[in-house]
Amino acid sequence: MIRFFLLLLCFSSAVSLAATKVVNVAYLHEKLPTPPALSNLDPMVLGEGLQGVRLGIEDSNTTGKFTGHHYKMKYVDVAVDSSVQLAFDELVKKGYRYIIANVQAKTLTTLARSAAAKNILIFNVAAQDDALRNKSCSTNVVHITPSDAMRADALAQFMFKKRWKKWFLIKGDSAADEQFSLALKRSAKHFGIKIVEEKTWRFQHDARRTAQAEIPVFTQADDYDAVVVADVAGLFGEYLPLNTWLPRPVVGTQGLVPRAWHRTHERWGAVQLQNRFYEQAGRWMGDVDYASWLAVRAIGESVTRTQKADLASVKMFMLSEQFSLAGFKGTRLSFRRWNQQLRQPVLLATARSLVSVLPHREFLHPRTFLDTLGYDEPESSCQLNTN
Repeated sequence: MIRFFLLLLCFSSAVSLAATKVVNVAYLHEKLPTPPALSNLDPMVLGEGLQGVRLGIEDSNTTGKFTGHHYKMKYVDVAVDSSVQLAFDELVKKGYRYIIANVQAKTLTTLARSAAAKNILIFNVAAQDDALRNKSCSTNVVHITPSDAMRADALAQFMFKKRWKKWFLIKGDSAADEQFSLALKRSAKHFGIKIVEEKTWRFQHDARRTAQAEIPVFTQADDYDAVVVADVAGLFGEYLPLNTWLPRPVVGTQGLVPRAWHRTHERWGAVQLQNRFYEQAGRWMGDVDYASWLAVRAIGESVTRTQKADLASVKMFMLSEQFSLAGFKGTRLSFRRWNQQLRQPVLLATARSLVSVLPHREFLHPRTFLDTLGYDEPESSCQLNTN
């Protein structure tokens, strides 16, 4: 009798395994040259994004036990100066159709336009460039991380409510700084905010040694409500607070910063996600980790709801009005069909505190208040076929 039940158990397990839909997900990481350390106080984050994918796979497999789905991950780490395109093409040859890409914007554009990418869905979890959601948009790329425009609009809405309507804009001289400063200017114009002064930080020396002497002189102006900074690399922005000519708040890439995720966020059940991630990774979840986790969960949610794992069915549902995703931000997340950007709130945070979650619901929109962040459909230059 015991032997009979053992045989029956083995048979049922084999049948169950055969009936399980396996969903293969690839995580593609482009390594970049390590920049010089700006502070010995900040630990170097290793595996950003990868840990988010791993947690997403674990969460999806927990649900998959009951829905007959199983998720597997392939991790590809492309060394500095190696070809990301070759690594991408190899993943496509091996049959991967869902590729989570932690790559630069120019690399993402190249991958999306390659011949191999025609039947692939790429999840952008790192590149914030607005061009990727507009003139350089692609039908086979969905954007998980918030764009520069979404982050800038979150800042502008908060400052509009605070009546900080006169900005002193300070930007670095890199392409990334220029890109974010353009997003800030767009947001200022959109919300009727005036940029009363604009300067570019061109000093090449270590700002730590001369901040108290140079920054007060550099920030002299008649009057302003806030200093808005675009310093993506963090070369000088950290030394602006408490050193400006006028005692004013600092916001932007330093000071009060718009984030996709922050370690102090605990509302709407976020604390349990924070704890599970910390237990797994031994560090706090960052923006790319969160976007990577969301990418896997978006795939899992679509497979669960449609009971199909093929690319066409998953993508159709993911971009439909029926799709929604729980992201621990107080509202359901969904995709904009016109540029395939994930709608989501943006967190405004300092180093050790969460200040606000934007947009606030009093910023009205005919579709959803989330569409008050970033490029709305009439503004977008993306020409995707959304029919």
